[in-house]
Amino acid sequence: MRFRSALLLVAVSAISLSPATAQRKPATPEQRIDRLERQVRQVQKQVFPKGQPADTAGFVDDPAATQDSVTGLNGRLDAVERQLADILRQSEENGNRVAQMETEVARLRADQDRRLRALETGPAGDEPVTNGQEAADDRQDEAPPPSRPKIERADAGPSVTPTINGADPAEAAYDEGFQLWNAGKYDAAIKSLQAFTKKYPSHRRASWAYNLTGRAQLDKGQPRAAAETLLANYRRDPKGERAQDSLFYLGQSLVKLGQPSQACKAYAELETVYSGTLRAPLKAALPGAKSEAKCG
Repeated sequence: MRFRSALLLVAVSAISLSPATAQRKPATPEQRIDRLERQVRQVQKQVFPKGQPADTAGFVDDPAATQDSVTGLNGRLDAVERQLADILRQSEENGNRVAQMETEVARLRADQDRRLRALETGPAGDEPVTNGQEAADDRQDEAPPPSRPKIERADAGPSVTPTINGADPAEAAYDEGFQLWNAGKYDAAIKSLQAFTKKYPSHRRASWAYNLTGRAQLDKGQPRAAAETLLANYRRDPKGERAQDSLFYLGQSLVKLGQPSQACKAYAELETVYSGTLRAPLKAALPGAKSEAKCG
């Protein structure tokens, strides 16, 4: 309505021109159009002091896009932009929280693994079978050095020297590792015994070699590495010829690590799993080992 009133005002102004003006040379249509457009723009400035209406303003009383509607639309766009910014911020915060949670879970897992390694004494294996060859091997053991407990002689196999008469190369390889350990050359012994288990994983001496590797690590002052090696040998083959020895020396390693209660669990499992077939040297050494760990 304001726009129509303005146009009427323009029309009245045009009618009430002075006589002098009416006597001038008639204006061309182009001049008249230019004049009307200028007048309309002047009116629009009065009606819309803050700017031109949208082009969609048409043939109804109110323009399609007033200044208020434009302002409202801008406000809605600002609100949408703020919401998008909030969503992005929340997404970043959630990403940071997820990363923190993943870090915490990894830390908890590592801590749990560390505790389990300290608690593990290995699952109870099947009842081992008696091996008649073991007694013969024990009879062939060499006398140990005076500084070693008597039980250590059990790891000595028959002294084998590779000759042209067809000696078992696997036996010779194991004997080489044993002789190095017996001489106190623990690094060389570990390397030799590990080479043996890699080359002869299914040989009957594999259980011996794994066990002696763990003992060499224990003698070298590496009780944690020894515990891992000995536990792995016991779990790998509970019926192996030196599986029970590995369980015994696992207890010894745990004592060195300051975990006597876990050592007592290893000794208890040794008595339970191998109750009827525990080798005599182990049976004789077990009471002293339990006393050292203060097992109840």
